[in-house]
Amino acid sequence: MCSNFVKTGMIQMTCTTSKQVNIEKAVARIREAAEKGAQIICLQELFASEYFCWEENYGHFNLAEAIPGPTTALFSDLARELDVVIVASLFEKRAQGIYHNTVAVIDADGSFLGKYHKHHIPDDPGFYEKFYFTPGDEGYKVFDTKYARIGTLICWDQWYPEAARITSLMGAQVIFYPTAIGWDVSQDETLNQQQFQAWQTIQRSHAIANGVYVVSVNRTGMEGNMNFWGGSFISDPFGVLLCHASHDREEIHVQELDLDLIDETRIHWPFLRDRRIDSYEGIGSRFLDK
Repeated sequence: MCSNFVKTGMIQMTCTTSKQVNIEKAVARIREAAEKGAQIICLQELFASEYFCWEENYGHFNLAEAIPGPTTALFSDLARELDVVIVASLFEKRAQGIYHNTVAVIDADGSFLGKYHKHHIPDDPGFYEKFYFTPGDEGYKVFDTKYARIGTLICWDQWYPEAARITSLMGAQVIFYPTAIGWDVSQDETLNQQQFQAWQTIQRSHAIANGVYVVSVNRTGMEGNMNFWGGSFISDPFGVLLCHASHDREEIHVQELDLDLIDETRIHWPFLRDRRIDSYEGIGSRFLDK
């Protein structure tokens, strides 16, 4: 049974080329967040490595692992010890030749609740993810954890209102977005800020349109030509920023969320009530020519 309040932890950190070092760092940060009272702790996208998708390199497939596997086993022991839920984004080898960008969810008793495969896969300069990742084919997911029912989407998913809507309709109270997004070093500051504001605005709009909390956890630091912009944040169901991390520092933030605010917001702003589901038949089309 979920309590009315839950404390969520965001871990925004830099990464190195050493998978072992990154995992050890994540474990230490999870312990710090738990000491601060966090009950559900989310790591950034692909926290166990640098963001290798800046190039197409077959050698990077060696970073992938099975899920469940060694890292989820480590986190299961840690979650059980600390009585926390862990949301961890990992590079998964599902089968020979099939790799996913995956979120694993570990409950506070150490049990493996399941995984979500990233659905929307970008292919842009510096973000060559289609080279590595098979799009998710098992639908959107929610997980009944000890502290709340949560949904997990990943980075490029955050630009798509359909993903947030479906996850919310499945009963998610909090949507977590592990993220790896940044500015190319060749860009000017005006474009940098435009991109950041768009990124934050679209996710806050998901919180508003669906009456849910949104927790977006990004990495920070320079990797190759990419300056990852940090800026991790939590939005309440009305789009209010409850916290906002810096662009250029590692941070651990713990924020208490009032789950009763979801019902209160939806009563006063009944977007779900007033949806015209009978008029949305075109949403499944790639483009409507008429």
